[in-house]
Amino acid sequence: MELQERVVTINRVSKTVKGGRIFKFAALVVVGDGNGTVGFGLGKASEVPDAIRKGIEDAKKNLVKVSLKGTTIPHEVVGVYGAGRVLMRPAPEGTGLIAGGPVRAVLEVTGVKNIRTKSLRSRNPKNMVSATMQGLMSLRNVDEIAAKRGKSVREIIG
Repeated sequence: MELQERVVTINRVSKTVKGGRIFKFAALVVVGDGNGTVGFGLGKASEVPDAIRKGIEDAKKNLVKVSLKGTTIPHEVVGVYGAGRVLMRPAPEGTGLIAGGPVRAVLEVTGVKNIRTKSLRSRNPKNMVSATMQGLMSLRNVDEIAAKRGKSVREIIG
């Protein structure tokens, strides 16, 4: 399984000590196989490459499988995490990936090709990535709903 990696943000944080300031870096990274599996991680270190490496390791530990319907999502969903809210709507073939920054990174590595999204409220990258992940994890396709209700797909569709 070949995983794609995307660095969403690199944040420099400083700590003031008696001799001056100490700078460290926090890297927010998303990984995915482009086929419905995605995860994200946060790595912190005194050097940028180390922070990215740690973020990738953390992301690989938190991989989740997402329900997709072809190149889009099965239904509309709003992902919520903290103050971050991300609205995701399925789109027909040829629409493309309409998403900004952190949300785009997550959807690209997930393998979604056609979707419309809007980030509401918070612009904090960590909250936006978490909200997107939460929304993707709450997606259910018809087969899963049918199995849960103990009915056939035909009964649910009508």
